[in-house]
Amino acid sequence: MPLHWTIDSQQQLFVAVCDGNVELDEIHRMIDVAVGCNVLGYRKMFDGTHGETRIGPLEILGIGVRIRSLEGETESHGPLAIVLPEDKHLILSRLFGVLAAAKRPLRVFEDADRARKWLDSVTSRTGGPVPAAPP
Repeated sequence: MPLHWTIDSQQQLFVAVCDGNVELDEIHRMIDVAVGCNVLGYRKMFDGTHGETRIGPLEILGIGVRIRSLEGETESHGPLAIVLPEDKHLILSRLFGVLAAAKRPLRVFEDADRARKWLDSVTSRTGGPVPAAPP
């Protein structure tokens, strides 16, 4: 499957990674899982470094609208780090615009390590500082 994710409840972290061609239904399934598992307040990282898609601009905009509509589902959304190579920024610029208007920290990175360090530096909206990683 080109899109896979992990949920770490101890670290309050949701990480999605693309590896191949991601289809629209996979994105919606990922969002359904995040809502169903009540992790909207968790820190989130979306790593599209190795992903591709044929999802069109209107569908991408629809994803952003759906994500924004979830703001009423929880008190607040956790920070979001998006990792993409620079050549994919233009493709997703509409999505970034919709997401940037949300009331949560959001940053776009070209490097997953820098994105994770940033996420580790911000607090989770579900209960204060993020727990330290287990040894």
